[in-house]
Amino acid sequence: MRTLARSAAVITAGLMLIPALAGPSSAAKPASLSGSWLARQLKTGVVSGQYGDDYGLTADTALALKTVGGHKSALTRTRKALAANVDSWVSPGSEVYAGSVAKAAVVAKALGGRPRSFGGANLIKQLNATVTPAGPAQGRIRDTSTYGDYANTIGQAYAARALSAAHSPKAGSVVRFLIAQQCAKGYFRLNFSAPTAASQKCVPGDSTGSPADPDVTSLALLSLHTIKHPSKKVRVSIQKATRWLKRHQRANGSFVGGRTTAVPNANSTGLAGWALGEVGACKQARKAAAWVKRLQVGATAKGALAHEHGAIAYDRTALATARTAGITSASQDQWRRATAQAAPALRFLSGC
Repeated sequence: MRTLARSAAVITAGLMLIPALAGPSSAAKPASLSGSWLARQLKTGVVSGQYGDDYGLTADTALALKTVGGHKSALTRTRKALAANVDSWVSPGSEVYAGSVAKAAVVAKALGGRPRSFGGANLIKQLNATVTPAGPAQGRIRDTSTYGDYANTIGQAYAARALSAAHSPKAGSVVRFLIAQQCAKGYFRLNFSAPTAASQKCVPGDSTGSPADPDVTSLALLSLHTIKHPSKKVRVSIQKATRWLKRHQRANGSFVGGRTTAVPNANSTGLAGWALGEVGACKQARKAAAWVKRLQVGATAKGALAHEHGAIAYDRTALATARTAGITSASQDQWRRATAQAAPALRFLSGC
């Protein structure tokens, strides 16, 4: 399972409790039911797990909750909590994590904040500074870190969305570099070519390889779809990615992830269903949503899952285990990530 978060080592911090939320209604729509469960994970605005406060997962949760709708007070708390800890999230010390800066800028705008003044940080200025100014890699985002540069297409997709919305002069080159990561068959690869490579495009056999990645393709599609007044290249890219996802959906509606997640799962299926629904591929989005729905803890669930209505399991094995053991401290991270990525897809159970 790949998450929207960059890595637990890069993301940490936050505590407290929010007032108890109303219990779920058996009449609640599936997407709303999952939204209520996600809201309960935000505590004082931040998702906290085994390794402390996880800002990346918090951002994913907030974006899903914003998409599903409702829970304005929970999202307000999250906006304030992320703003208060923005430096720890995106640029601790002398480090600057480009993907985290990009996601923070997207989340700030989505939650009603100002990306140019979010917790005292000008995220657009910081993000612009991560963009390669010229040469074959023009438009490519990069990390400034003693641990190396781990920027990839996921962060590039968030950067394209954030800078386009901010009307940054660098938005065009960032979007073009994102599209360059789209392979001939229509999918997007995860990793960039070496920084010094003469070609920065998706070319099978290059120094990093260019395997198909459904999760990255879905995320890139979601970001490109948000661009207002898209160029012809953006429109063509959206069409190619949509066709590729349609062709790689299994008959039962599910999707697998990249090479490391070769089995159907809620994360990959949820992201693909979400993206397909947004671009109007209603039949495919509905099938993906129906598959995800079967992994959701229903509103009438009892026993070990009696207080987890709306949570979405990663797969059938995880759901079966939780029916006996419940969602434990060891498994809650997987449930949170699966629900954050899959809940928005449930909006398309009845079509677009």
